[in-house]
Amino acid sequence: MNATHPVPKSKPWQRLPKPSLPGNPGRLAGFGLGLGLLSFLPLFVWLFCRIEPGPGEIAILIRKTGEDLPSGAIIASKPEQKGIQFEVLPEGRYFRNPYTWGWEIARITDIPAGKLGVPTRLYGKDLPPGEIIAGDDCSQSGLNDAKGIVAAVLRPGKYRINPYACGIQLFDAISIRPGAVGVVTSLVGRDVLDGQLPSEARNTYLVGENMKGVVPGVLDPGTYYLNPYLYNVVEVTLQSQRFVLGGEDAISFLTLDGFNVQVEGTIEFGIERGHAALITHQVGDMEDVLKKLILPRARGFSRIEGSKHPAINFIVGETRQRFQDNLEQHLRENAKRWGVAIKSVLIRNIATPDAIASIIRDREVSVQNARKFEQQIEQARSLAELTRQEMLARQNQEKVAAETSRIQAVIRAQQELAVKITAANQELEVAKLENQAAAAQAEAILAKAQADRDVIALNNKAQADVIAAQVRAFKTGTNLARYAFYQKLGPRIVSLLGSDAPDSFGGLFQPYLPKEVKP
Repeated sequence: MNATHPVPKSKPWQRLPKPSLPGNPGRLAGFGLGLGLLSFLPLFVWLFCRIEPGPGEIAILIRKTGEDLPSGAIIASKPEQKGIQFEVLPEGRYFRNPYTWGWEIARITDIPAGKLGVPTRLYGKDLPPGEIIAGDDCSQSGLNDAKGIVAAVLRPGKYRINPYACGIQLFDAISIRPGAVGVVTSLVGRDVLDGQLPSEARNTYLVGENMKGVVPGVLDPGTYYLNPYLYNVVEVTLQSQRFVLGGEDAISFLTLDGFNVQVEGTIEFGIERGHAALITHQVGDMEDVLKKLILPRARGFSRIEGSKHPAINFIVGETRQRFQDNLEQHLRENAKRWGVAIKSVLIRNIATPDAIASIIRDREVSVQNARKFEQQIEQARSLAELTRQEMLARQNQEKVAAETSRIQAVIRAQQELAVKITAANQELEVAKLENQAAAAQAEAILAKAQADRDVIALNNKAQADVIAAQVRAFKTGTNLARYAFYQKLGPRIVSLLGSDAPDSFGGLFQPYLPKEVKP
C-alpha cells in the first residue's frame, strides 16, 4: 500500500529549477559552433570573397590552383591554368573563392582625344628576325602568337585591357590641315631591293601594295589614326607659294649688246595633288622644288632669251611684256611634267646699266612730256565739246519739259471731260431707273385697285346670290324681309321680357303667369 505524501507548496519568492535539454554537452557545443560559423559566413564572403571594381577600374584575376604554365609563359592560355588570366572583370560586384583566386584592381586604359594607343603584346614567342609586327590585334585569340607590336591601334576612348598582357604606348594622331595632303610611307612589307621582284617593281619611286616605301595615294585633310610603326606620314602643302626674285635671288643675264641686266619679279607656284607623293619623294619639299626645278629653268630661259635682244628693248617697247609671257609659258610647260602648277610669273622690274638707262630715260621723259601736252590739248578739245553737248542737252531738256507740260495738260483736260461725261451718263441712267421705278409703281397701284374692284364686285355678287337664294327659299322678298326683321327684333324682345325685376318691363307680366309647381 502506497503512502501519499503531501506536496509542499512553493513559496512565492522561490524559483523553480530550469528544465535541462536532453543530450550530451558535446552536441550542444557543436550546435553552437555551427550557428556561429553560419552567422560569420556572410561576413567572411563580404570581406574576403568580394571583388568590386569601381568606376574606371578593372579587376585582374590570378588563378592560384590548376595546371602550371608552360616555361616562359606569363598569361594563362586556358581557364584551368594557374597564373594571370587574360580576361578582366569590368565595373561591378563579383565573388570568388580566395583559396582558388587572387585579384588585383587596376585602372582602365584611357586614350584621350587627339591621341592613339599602340598595343604591344607582352606574351608569346619571339618574333622572327627582321619582323616588327606581331599580329593584327591584342585579343585573346592571339595567345599563341608572337609578342611584340600589333598592327591595330586604339582610338580615343576607354578600354578594359589587361596591363600584364598588353602594354599601351600613346602617340599623337595624324592631323592633315586644310590645303595640304599627307604623303604616306609604308615601313613594313617586301623590300624594293628584293631580287625576287620584277625589275619594273624595283626601279620605281612609288611602291605597290604590301611593299616598303612611298605609296601613291595621299591622305586628304582630316584626322587619321595610323600605327606609327607601320606608316610614316609627311604633310605636304598644296597651297600656292610665292617666291620673290630680288637681291641675291634676282635673275641676271647679258644682252645682245653686252650689258648686264637684272630681272626682279615674283613667281607663284604650287604642287598638284596627284603628284604630291612622287615629287616629295623624288625632289623634296617646297624649297627643294623651287631651288632644284623652278629657279634653274627660269635662269636658263632668261639667259637664252635675254641674249637675243639689246638692252634698250628691256627699257622701252614691248620686249619686256613678251619676255614675261614667254618666261611664264616656258615654266608652265616644264612644271606640268614635274607635277608643279605655275600660277603666275610677274616681272616687277628690269634693271639696266646707268650708262644707257639715263639717256634712254631722258628721251623717254621727253616723249612722255610730248604725249602729256598732246593729252592736255585733247582734253581741252574734249572739254569744249563736252560744254557744247551739255548746252544742247540742256536745250533739249527744256524742250522735253515744255512738251511734257503740254501733253500733261491735254491729258488732264481729257481726263476731266471723261469724268464729267461719265457722271452725266450715270445721272441719266439713274433718272431712267427712277422713271422705270415710277412706272412700275403706278402699274402696281392700278393693278391693286383693279384687284380691290374685282374683290368688291365678287363680294357683292356673292351677297346678291345669297339673297336671291334666300328669296327663292321664302317664295317672296316680303317673306325674306319679314324674316330678317324678326331676327333683328327677337333678341331684343327676349331681353325685355326675360327680366324678373319688378320694376322692369317683363316684371309687369309676372303676376299673370302660372307659377311653377314644385314636386
